[in-house]
Amino acid sequence: MASSLTDSGDAHPYLRAATAGVRHHSRQSATAGAPADRAHLDVLHGHLTGLHLLLDRLAEATRPAHPAAGRHLAAAHLRLWQAAAGVHDAFHTLPATPKADADPVCHPDRLPEGPPVLTICQRHLASGHSIRRKTTPSDHGPRSAGTL
Repeated sequence: MASSLTDSGDAHPYLRAATAGVRHHSRQSATAGAPADRAHLDVLHGHLTGLHLLLDRLAEATRPAHPAAGRHLAAAHLRLWQAAAGVHDAFHTLPATPKADADPVCHPDRLPEGPPVLTICQRHLASGHSIRRKTTPSDHGPRSAGTL
């Protein structure tokens, strides 16, 4: 019996589980009506950047055999980056939650807001590097192995 690509129930179980989790959270937030907080946006940004990476890889793998489909995936990749950038910006405009038991060893001058700020910013910078590498034309041709 031949199975179609849309038939296979367990072809991508982790992706299905993540999608189910996002749907559940969407329904729960719609009924609760609670505004987003920084922790919420950090997790959402993690999902968006994970999808960003997945679409990047799918576009690269699809483009040689199916150029039109690869271009559509590349466009979705770019738009997902824009969504992640919006979530990142919203994260930084929300007020920081006060730490109940501040660590006396904490050095706010070195880590102005502490985690998850560093996590979301590192993740965002890595995704930004990926999108710039894909979308920004190079000023120079291909580099030889001996040049920097």
